[in-house]
Amino acid sequence: MQHTVVERELELRLILSPERSIPVPARLGYRSDDPYAVHIAFHIDSAHPVTWTFARELLVEGVFRPCGHGDVRVWPTKADGRGVVVMALGSPDGDALLEAPAAQLSAWLERTLRTVPRGAETGRLGIDDALDHLLAR
Repeated sequence: MQHTVVERELELRLILSPERSIPVPARLGYRSDDPYAVHIAFHIDSAHPVTWTFARELLVEGVFRPCGHGDVRVWPTKADGRGVVVMALGSPDGDALLEAPAAQLSAWLERTLRTVPRGAETGRLGIDDALDHLLAR
């Protein structure tokens, strides 16, 4: 089975305080062979990007309403009169509050949903093929 990759370069804003934020280049990634997950690689001042992986459904829902708990929370809001999606990420190494432009994020998510529609993820995992191979004599 052929797999599809949907990527997008996007500038996010790292919120440092209510009055201050800095740009953070990021790459959004989705692979049809990992249909439940989205990957965001943040290009910060380090040798390697920092990558977060979480449920695509969390990001899809977070475009419309607050969702998530624990390490990843997502919600829509307005910043400087424009629609943004806020991602609150937490780890043992620290926390980050990031804003993504809602229109650009939504357009990328729509491309992922055209690649693998909601509810069709299980069929892309290759479980049947793996079981056939495992049970073949």
